Amino acid sequence: MEDALHTFAEYIALGVNLLGMLAIAIGSIQGAIGLTRLLLFNGNEEELGPVWLSLGRWLVAGLSFQLAADIVETTIAPSWDDIGKLAAIALLRTMLNYFLDRDMEGVRERAERRAEARHSGAARG
Repeated sequence: MEDALHTFAEYIALGVNLLGMLAIAIGSIQGAIGLTRLLLFNGNEEELGPVWLSLGRWLVAGLSFQLAADIVETTIAPSWDDIGKLAAIALLRTMLNYFLDRDMEGVRERAERRAEARHSGAARG
């Protein structure tokens, strides 16, 4: 029974890992298309913000799925080695998520300040 459960957990982890890779691939493709469009049509930094935010959201989703897959992989009779590897992976992915979230928040704040500046400039003019 434990072998069947372990095999089932491996398939679940594989499926969740595939979802993570798919999210990262979708975000990367969208980001590449957005960046290419901006480069070809002389986009400015202001237009880069939404492209960066979208890529960041997809990366965070992908990393979250991959962390979930790692957790599923270690649910059935993990060794201390497995637990240590999971802890290291979880720490790295959590740090990546934190810094991605922080960068995305910075991009959002800059975009909001630019929008407010445009709005107040238009109101005065």
